[in-house]
This record gives sequence, structure tokens and C-alpha cells, in this order.
Amino acid sequence: MTMSLVARDPASGAFGIIVCSSSPAVAARCAHPRAGVGVVASQNVTNPALGPAVLDRLSDGLDAEKALSAALSAEQHPEYRQVSVVDAHGQTALHSGARSLGTYGGVEGHQSVAAGNMLADLSVLESLLTGYADSVADAFEQRLLDGLRAALDAGGEEGPVHSAGLLVVEDVPWPVTDLRVDFADDPLDDLASLWQIWQPQKNDYRVRGVDPTRAPSYGVPGDL
Repeated sequence: MTMSLVARDPASGAFGIIVCSSSPAVAARCAHPRAGVGVVASQNVTNPALGPAVLDRLSDGLDAEKALSAALSAEQHPEYRQVSVVDAHGQTALHSGARSLGTYGGVEGHQSVAAGNMLADLSVLESLLTGYADSVADAFEQRLLDGLRAALDAGGEEGPVHSAGLLVVEDVPWPVTDLRVDFADDPLDDLASLWQIWQPQKNDYRVRGVDPTRAPSYGVPGDL
């Protein structure tokens, strides 16, 4: 059981993904953002290699639809795979193989795609997109969290959710936000708590990577 939202923030050009699952460590397998290129969710009976494969084709100049088609043409079992894509221009693409699990599907929104399998109901995906799009939060990460909260409140997946992840890339090569709850009773609450800890420090850690001479010190031994 997996549900995800991939999106490009129109205001900043950042790419983000939020994803949850009944299985452990979902973000480690399913979440694939790349700064300046796009974002991919590879899920269902997951082939993690599909994420980088689509991103590489986006880097070569293909749009979302063509990059996804090219990656799937080299995939031996596309009928088991569910993949959603947003490219650098905000164009979207979606594939849900015929052997995806349970109630499955996807919805393409404005520079965003919601997708899931073993869902309580397909309307959950509309709630995921609407919760994200209607959020008034300033932070992209919080809007993604608001989307997932709306989806879970609307019924979510058929079974209990145990893991969740939130990744965002901006104008540096590494994720500026990479938060994961690999197994918990309430991973969304835990993920939201991690975001509250990370949010006020996010830019400081970005500055540390770009220009350590301007980076703040936290005053601890071996401060990194």
C-alpha cells in the first residue's frame, strides 16, 4: 500500500514528494527528486531503479511523458509498476500498470500528481491534490504535509500506514529537506514533528554547504 504526491512549486521551481505506506522505509525506495530536473515516485511493486531512469531521461531533455515512456520501454515488468512524474516545466506524466494492487489510480493536477494503490477509495487522491493545492502555508513542505493529511483524513489506504517521507530539492544538488519515518504507529504525526524541528534550521544547513564562512555555529563540540 503506497500513496504519494509529487509536485513542482510554481513560485520557486522546487520539486517535492511526500509518500506513505504500510511497509517500512517507503521513502528510501519510492522518492526520487533531482534539483533542476524533476521528481518521480516509483511505487506499487516497486522498482527503485525506475526513479533515476526517468530522471536521467529528463536530464537529457525529454519531457515528462516521453521520459516515462522511455524508462518503461526498458522495464521488464511495467504491468506491476506505478510511476508518477513532474518535469522542470511542470508537465506531468503517470503510469499505473494493470497489475497494480487493490484499488489504484492517479490524478494529475497543476504541476503535481497524486497516485496510490490499495486505497480505501479513489476519491482519496482528489483529497490529496486538493489538500495540497488549497493549503495556505508559506512553506512548500507544509503544503505537501497538508495534502497527505487531507488524504488520510479522507480514508487513506486500506490498511494502517507505518512509514512516510518528505523530500524537497531546490537550487543545490542535495535535498534541502529529507525527512523520513521508517516505521511508526503514526508516521504522519512524527513526520510533521520532524518538519517543525527542521524548518527553522533548514536554510542554515543549506548555507553551510554553499558557503561555510557565512554559516551559523550551533556552539557544540565538533560542530558540523
